[in-house]
Amino acid sequence: MNEHPNLHAGDAQEHAGLLRPQRSRLAQASLGGLLTRSARRFPHRTALIDASQRLSYRELDEASNRFARALRGTGLDAGDRVALVCDNSWEMVVAMFGIYKAGLVCVPVNTMLDAAAITYILRHAQVKHLIADSALIGRVAPPSEPEACRLAGTTCRGDGPGLAGWRTLAERLVPESADPLEMDVDGDTLVQIMYTSGTTGQPKGVMHSHASIQAALMANLVELGLGVEGEVFSCHLPLFHVAQQSMLFTSLQAGGASVIMRGFDPTLLLSAIQTHRISLLFGLPIMFRVLLEHPGRAGTDLSSLKLCLYAMAPMPKTLLVDLMERFCNRFALCSGQTEIFTAATIFRPEQQLQRFGAYWGEASIANEVAVMDEAGQLLGPGVVGEIVYRGPNLMLGYFRDPEATQQAWRHGWHHSGDLGRWDPDGQLLFMDRIKDMIKTGGENVPSIKVEEVLLRHPQVRAAAVVGLPHARWGEAVAAFVVLAEAPEVLDDEILAHCQAHLATFERPKAIVRLAQMPTTSTGKIQKFALRQAHLAHFEAKS
Repeated sequence: MNEHPNLHAGDAQEHAGLLRPQRSRLAQASLGGLLTRSARRFPHRTALIDASQRLSYRELDEASNRFARALRGTGLDAGDRVALVCDNSWEMVVAMFGIYKAGLVCVPVNTMLDAAAITYILRHAQVKHLIADSALIGRVAPPSEPEACRLAGTTCRGDGPGLAGWRTLAERLVPESADPLEMDVDGDTLVQIMYTSGTTGQPKGVMHSHASIQAALMANLVELGLGVEGEVFSCHLPLFHVAQQSMLFTSLQAGGASVIMRGFDPTLLLSAIQTHRISLLFGLPIMFRVLLEHPGRAGTDLSSLKLCLYAMAPMPKTLLVDLMERFCNRFALCSGQTEIFTAATIFRPEQQLQRFGAYWGEASIANEVAVMDEAGQLLGPGVVGEIVYRGPNLMLGYFRDPEATQQAWRHGWHHSGDLGRWDPDGQLLFMDRIKDMIKTGGENVPSIKVEEVLLRHPQVRAAAVVGLPHARWGEAVAAFVVLAEAPEVLDDEILAHCQAHLATFERPKAIVRLAQMPTTSTGKIQKFALRQAHLAHFEAKS
């Protein structure tokens, strides 16, 4: 049946084209509209808590409106890219939503990357405006990279000086009206490019639309059982990552408050749980272990905790049991990728003590999850294949990389690069990563990047890098090297060489010397053999 019965079938396509601009205005699909609607419903509720600073929903909404006007006043046009090189702060949240409301594209940048990697992202994303914390400006504009110095910019947080011509966030907010900009934004419009480490070459820019992000957020509300009671969320993981960003946005959609912290400090976090009555705590398994073992935990009132979410790695059985007995009785694991806005799979609270291992659970209501073989056939229980996704929370594609996009979308599904299988009860079990991506402490480290740095050392003849189990990091970067016979090289020299070229989380936690690498008949290094032979390396070392 036609949606408009007075139209002839032949007119339908033309009619749809004529009404699309009008519908975009009426639908108000902007991600910035999420905050506007919550501010209308909960104007006086606290949206953000950052140390002694509190912002109500109305204050956050109005500040982001002012910043949106300020950004457009610099001459930026709809669709221009604006990069954020910031650590967590209320100012960063204002800047993010100002970008969304101005019809611009937000490019959050991992602040732990080295200057060369940050510069690559700024160039590749064709950034027109740069927002950075004062303490990080030296990272984004090193003397050898003058391009960043020529970008228009805003100092987000801190008292230090910006670059020539830059202004502080506060200076940009003062003269602007708090009235919202009138924007016509279609839900499929690009709103964010988030760069993710690749296994080869440079990082790829994952493009998301207003609609793809909001699809995930709506599902999160249902899956996490959130209503309008004003829950309090933790926000200590970095907002330049999809997982914490998803939790912040979900909180804002639910009318909750988010406690903004610069990073993971167990003493401060335990204090925040008690002081602010945090009800939803999100962290990595190692963080929960540290909190459980912290000497101040026993004296902390944890009664406000309703749900603890963990990600990036499975929870060891003994740790999970202890946490549910002595910390919080409800835990769940959320998984996903930057490419499919999280959460894509959920290992639910009721499943936590039913089965153990690297379980990812089942699909969120926002998307489908399947296991596929190389020929594109979907696989049933017990058969290992690649984990694939499809759904409205899927990315628009990789920015300026149609070949990579086409490769990722083979057979009508998004290919994750992860291997998994279904168990007989329909629970997804993660098996391994196809392309040897190492997940350490919540960060993705491409092994090939570390290998390339190792091979720059004049005495390294061969190198292979793998992730090995580690009690603190989940996986730790371990480097296997074959060295030249002479002269003698100390491990500290190799580590110092890595320090000069890699971010802190990318550097090897161990150097293992080998006489020769295990290889196939064609000379390819067998990384699986290295992993199997050295699985207990860090356990034995500790």
